[in-house]
Amino acid sequence: MTTRRRDRSGAGVGGTPRIAAAPISWGVCEVPGWGHQLAPDRVLTEMAALGLAATEFGPDGFLPADPAERAAVLAEYGMVAVGGFVPVRLHTDGAVAAAESHFPAFRAAGADTLVLAAATGADGYDIRPELTAGQWRTLLANLDAIAARAADAGLTATLHPHVGTLVENGAEVERVLDGSTVGLCLDTGHLLVGGVDPVALSRSAADRIAHVHLKDVDATLAAAVRAGTVPYSVAVRDGLYRPLGAGDVDVPAIAAALAGYPGWYVLEQDVVLTAAPAPDAGPAADVATSLAYLRKVLS
Repeated sequence: MTTRRRDRSGAGVGGTPRIAAAPISWGVCEVPGWGHQLAPDRVLTEMAALGLAATEFGPDGFLPADPAERAAVLAEYGMVAVGGFVPVRLHTDGAVAAAESHFPAFRAAGADTLVLAAATGADGYDIRPELTAGQWRTLLANLDAIAARAADAGLTATLHPHVGTLVENGAEVERVLDGSTVGLCLDTGHLLVGGVDPVALSRSAADRIAHVHLKDVDATLAAAVRAGTVPYSVAVRDGLYRPLGAGDVDVPAIAAALAGYPGWYVLEQDVVLTAAPAPDAGPAADVATSLAYLRKVLS
């Protein structure tokens, strides 16, 4: 893999690492039938109670579609938006317009990072097709076009390698890095599940990393997903993702490789809920564990 580096100075405002939450850690997901979906009030209240003041948007429908209303809801809980996950069929002709349709909500809420995923067009992440050479050319061209238009709108577009999308494994990540100029969302969990060493990538592609999703992973379940013996959705339900420090991702090594990284560290532990947890129980406890671990690593 080609080495790519750039100088990084500062680590957030005043040198303080910027840590954000994400609704997926509370089981809020765009996949139909994923599991019980908690209401925004509970999720945002628990984020704020943990001392978190920033979050990604979550899937369409979690927060109001109207840009001003969305910003107002976040402000009610003392939260700011850092960005959002936007699955787009990047290999199709309508991709640029689809991505641009999200820009107003980002601008209204002050969120500056568009986290794109190369959606297949199917629901869920258990199966994915192979692209033709022509579809790959379209995907890469669309990434550059979206990145340029996002920059014109004051946003940063990133590509999120993600299990079950069209950019999942090492060869596909390298194809994006070599064939486009778009920034990368380093999702430590999805990369490991896809067979990519997130530590090595955080070193070799440091100049392209514009956003970070921190996950920890059970490597045994990840291997089963790669082998095709356990569907991704089942693995998530069974605890594929772990609190930071409780899995097999070397978070300290990644933090060291990204020393001086000025962007957000977004805590993500994808979960599937079967019902609403009792008060003071549920995903918030795992997020608290991850938050304490990350603060110790970054201190």
